[in-house]
Amino acid sequence: MTAVLSRRRVLAIGAVAASLSLLPHRLLRAEGVPVRVWRGVALGADASLTIAHPDPAEADRLIALSLEEVARLERVFSLYRADSALRRLNRDGLLEAPPTDLVRLLAQAAAFGRNTGGAFDPTVQPLWQLYAGHFTRPGANPAGPPAGAVRAARALVDVRALRVEPDRIAFDRPGMAVTLNGIAQGYITDRVTERLKAEGMEHVLVDMGELRALGHHPSGRPWTVGLADPADPDRMAGTLELADGALATTGGYGTRFDAAGRFTHLFDPASGACAAHWQAVTVQAPDATTADALSTALSVAPEDRVPAILAAHPGVTARFTHPDGRILRLPA
Repeated sequence: MTAVLSRRRVLAIGAVAASLSLLPHRLLRAEGVPVRVWRGVALGADASLTIAHPDPAEADRLIALSLEEVARLERVFSLYRADSALRRLNRDGLLEAPPTDLVRLLAQAAAFGRNTGGAFDPTVQPLWQLYAGHFTRPGANPAGPPAGAVRAARALVDVRALRVEPDRIAFDRPGMAVTLNGIAQGYITDRVTERLKAEGMEHVLVDMGELRALGHHPSGRPWTVGLADPADPDRMAGTLELADGALATTGGYGTRFDAAGRFTHLFDPASGACAAHWQAVTVQAPDATTADALSTALSVAPEDRVPAILAAHPGVTARFTHPDGRILRLPA
């Protein structure tokens, strides 16, 4: 069984309750072990759960438990639900008594910002708003937003101006906003994996926007993960093996603002421009939160900063696809 990591980076984390269903799912067998597979949509992206369990009814209960966890976290992290904690923070610039998951994830995001020299920054939402607003206007200038508008939005991007405390989250500057795309899918994947592990599961593959394997495939071999071709995301470019670890891929092809693909959702926090160093970056790490955040950070960091970022995160490997299609693997 090969899981395909297409990773269409849809930045709208929302509508999970309407899109999640226990159907369709399939019951397969892996060398005598029943494997329950659920496929659907979560957080705006293709999602799946693969659970090896001898009792199909119990497997379905575990799938339902997992989807309840996804729905709960969507109510915290959604940018588009009016009642989400993140939406209220962005609207008011302040959130009292924030949910524990939001405090935890924003603290992790800030740490990744420090450990990547600012390449990862959850406060890039003003840049998203600027570019999305520009290119959705009729007759938009194909050269992108005016330089002055980019500078103004860039002035609102600084994770150091985000104050995260257990009882209060606040922005230091009016007009700031946070997006957790680039880390939330990994975090949710980890939370689902941990719930299933607490239920005694040993052979699970969770894909809630990023992939995490619990144990090996029930046959004893690693799980096999297919990588999408960034030049044609519907085609598979290769495979990787995964066991007791996580995998995330980021590429500008996931969300393009313009038809030519010059402007994407991958913003360089230092300049406010759209980064185009790589076609895609795939990161393997012990957990999906780390894999997700670092695939984002490495996508916007200049190539000469990549070794230092990886050195700061032991146990992490990365696969880079150059614009000309060449593949670079680090550490080599």
